[in-house]
Amino acid sequence: MLAQKDNKSNTEYLLQVPEGQHTDIRLDKYITSFIQNASRNKVQKAIKDGYVVVNGETEKASYTMQPGDKIEIRLPKPPPPEAEPEPMDLDIVYEDEHLIIVNKSVDMVVHPAFGNWTGTLVNGLLYHTQENLSLTDEETLRPGIVHRLDKNTSGLLVVAKNDVAHKKLAKQFADKTANRTYWTIVWGNPPDSGTITGNIGRSPKDRKIMTVRPDGEGKHAVTHFKVRERFDHLSLLEVSLETGRTHQIRVHMQHEGYYVFGDITYGGNSVRYGPNTGSRKQMFNNLFARITDQMLHAKTLGIVHPATDEYMEFNSELPENFQYVLDTLRTNCKPN
Repeated sequence: MLAQKDNKSNTEYLLQVPEGQHTDIRLDKYITSFIQNASRNKVQKAIKDGYVVVNGETEKASYTMQPGDKIEIRLPKPPPPEAEPEPMDLDIVYEDEHLIIVNKSVDMVVHPAFGNWTGTLVNGLLYHTQENLSLTDEETLRPGIVHRLDKNTSGLLVVAKNDVAHKKLAKQFADKTANRTYWTIVWGNPPDSGTITGNIGRSPKDRKIMTVRPDGEGKHAVTHFKVRERFDHLSLLEVSLETGRTHQIRVHMQHEGYYVFGDITYGGNSVRYGPNTGSRKQMFNNLFARITDQMLHAKTLGIVHPATDEYMEFNSELPENFQYVLDTLRTNCKPN
């Protein structure tokens, strides 16, 4: 039995040898067999440094496991590497001495994290400015980033260049006064307008994805939408958010049966409604073969400038794949 808990500085594990199970196995080997990506050398060092206790006591790596033993493990996380400037072709929509508005491309991760230490928007912004942008104590690897977009979501982001601008912009997002609208293509025929309300939290079946959770679980989330255009079993929506939860639009749409077109994680990358035969089947097969992203784009961003107090609104063009899917639907999937 293995239980895991993560915090900022380390990862904690609790292992228990089942009663009646005769393991005849060393402590270091037993731990390594349970913890993914943990080398035996790393485990041995953790034991030697006192990060492993068995039944409340430290033991040697050669200790033989016994039935009922409880092993508590605390593996320190290595410090994240410093984000390095990298030359990138960023789509800068607006820039002054206080902030940058950037139109993020699909497939670009916003900030460095495990598996994506390079090639992120932060790396590109550091090169663009050749100086550290606004840093907060909790987000030292997110210079100036006020809000986020998923890797496969394109669109507008505001980036602060100093601490004062960062605090003022972040407050607008916290107070829900910033204006953000998204365009998305979804499966189904939603009403002309509507609001989806449902707490969002991690799925108990798969911790890598989010889902709508019962009352008392997850975080409160509200999504507003209106239909801009209808097709055969698909719709183009304009979406605005009251809250900014992880994967909020994609999860809320899935929950209501309006899967975001092309969304591999939440079921939008197959024909959900309408016939899947003949030329229609071939058309969608061709579309899915062409795209690698979901049809979700942060199209409009409105903020109050942190220095001038002037309201500024920016609008972005749809990315190439989004426009291609939209044009294809307009030509081949006119509503009945």
